[in-house]
Amino acid sequence: MDRFVYLAMTGAKHSMQAQQHNSHNLANANTPGFRADLDQLISQPVSGPGYDSRVYASETSVGWDFNPGTMMRTGNDMDVAVKGEGWIAVQAPDGNEAYSRRGDLRVSSLGVLENGAGQPVMGNAGPIAIPPADKLEIGEDGTISIVPMGQPADNLVVLDRIKLVNPPVQELEKGQDGLFRLPGGEIAPADAVVQIVPGALEGSNVNTVDALVNMIDLSRQFETYVKMLSKAEENDAASSRLLRMQG
Repeated sequence: MDRFVYLAMTGAKHSMQAQQHNSHNLANANTPGFRADLDQLISQPVSGPGYDSRVYASETSVGWDFNPGTMMRTGNDMDVAVKGEGWIAVQAPDGNEAYSRRGDLRVSSLGVLENGAGQPVMGNAGPIAIPPADKLEIGEDGTISIVPMGQPADNLVVLDRIKLVNPPVQELEKGQDGLFRLPGGEIAPADAVVQIVPGALEGSNVNTVDALVNMIDLSRQFETYVKMLSKAEENDAASSRLLRMQG
């Protein structure tokens, strides 16, 4: 009986955890440059005295989906999308460098270039500061040029260059903030080969249809495990009644 209960209990627990990950992916279906989390349910033996005859379900992460999202032309000069492989270097909330594909850029009230999540974009020497300007242009190599306020329209001044990197994806780790990092806090070098597409955004790579189907499937799995727990309780009560009758 305990094997039956343990399997149902752990199955319900990890189905709920898988549902949380799936819901997180679905909630970011419209987040530019988002990379979906991947996980799976596997069976694990319960070790102890005697044979490993008890098994429980375990939900585990198997990495992230690095397939590109759909490229969307926006016509907004502040929008950029990484062409092919590569990442935009940003400053994480802890102050360290991290990597993102999100390219909905803007200038904050403090004059710092940041993405839609409020993460400062890194340049040659740290976060990029944008002085008052009449025009701002971003080149395919990440070069940022401005027309200083009050200057002629053809007076373009090169300000900085967005740091673009391309570390091996198998070495990247995704944090709770959705940013990717190299292990041990290592810093990826700038890669001149990586290019961006101005006036475009890369969408999330979450397949909403698959995520919705997965949500229904996980809900049914959870309901099945709960029914198994209820059945185990009924069987236990019936066994107790039989023992009382025999006594």
